[in-house]
Amino acid sequence: MFNPRYNEKNHDQTVKKRVTLTFPKRSVQMPVTYRLAKDFNVAANIIRAQVAPNQVGKLVVELSGDIDQLDASIDWMRSQDISVSFASREITIDENICVDCGLCTGVCPTEALTLDPQSFRLSFTRSRCIVCEQCIPTCPVQAISTTF
Repeated sequence: MFNPRYNEKNHDQTVKKRVTLTFPKRSVQMPVTYRLAKDFNVAANIIRAQVAPNQVGKLVVELSGDIDQLDASIDWMRSQDISVSFASREITIDENICVDCGLCTGVCPTEALTLDPQSFRLSFTRSRCIVCEQCIPTCPVQAISTTF
């Protein structure tokens, strides 16, 4: 049966999803990113990690691969008692508080935060932001936060 929305070319397109993984203490040492690559052909770009032995671990990753493989890998992680939540947060900057010091630009891995060379004012390019949240603790006046 012909389905006009199904296009074989689009079906095999690489899709990206940003997720936060929360590991129970017993699963922290599991090689999850290796298993994703080997078993599901899904690449995991680690954005932020907070993992220590015998503690709950958190990993913010951008998963990329075929949509069906991504879904299968997420189902597998959940079957391993790994909590998977989809990122829906955004970085916000309160321009009334920001003093344009530029400290946040030094920790931004994607250069979403830059200082304008003419005005020396902070510039934020939302489309470049991966919400790694490294800028939040760096801001001395707490002008940067996240929203859901």
